[in-house]
Amino acid sequence: MNIRESELPGIGYKFEIITKNQDKMVIVIHDDGRREIYHFDSDDHDEVICNVTLNDMESRQIAGILGGMAYKPKALETVEIAFDDLIIEWYQVEPNAPVVNKTIGEIDIRNNFGVTVIAIKKKNTKKANNPGPDTVIEVGDTLVISGERNQLKVLIQDLLSSRK
Repeated sequence: MNIRESELPGIGYKFEIITKNQDKMVIVIHDDGRREIYHFDSDDHDEVICNVTLNDMESRQIAGILGGMAYKPKALETVEIAFDDLIIEWYQVEPNAPVVNKTIGEIDIRNNFGVTVIAIKKKNTKKANNPGPDTVIEVGDTLVISGERNQLKVLIQDLLSSRK
């Protein structure tokens, strides 16, 4: 993730954030306590898709939610206990990841990593439930994968993340 900070004289402070997946957000903190969040088109970083304005209290509440302080998912704990070490994870394929433009069968994810691809949400909103071995994995696809925590970690690190 890349974060650029800049002072906005008479206004406040600006944080421009580019994520590992090349998503762009801008957060402006006004001197009066307001916060504005802008989300940009992933194909055109000059095109704002949406924005939200929050007051100081709302901003702090959102920060707690994003930081994991406000919610501990009980259902997930129950699922983890019920299935022991089996975890279901959603992960977006990053640019320059080794898996890009390869098929599930070509990589042989199940045999090589012990992980099952349950579904794929394509960037253009198509979805593939129970994708077959001929399904091509592309940048921006969100894979729903299932396996043990350590297997998922290895798959994500070795194939789905860009190596930097």
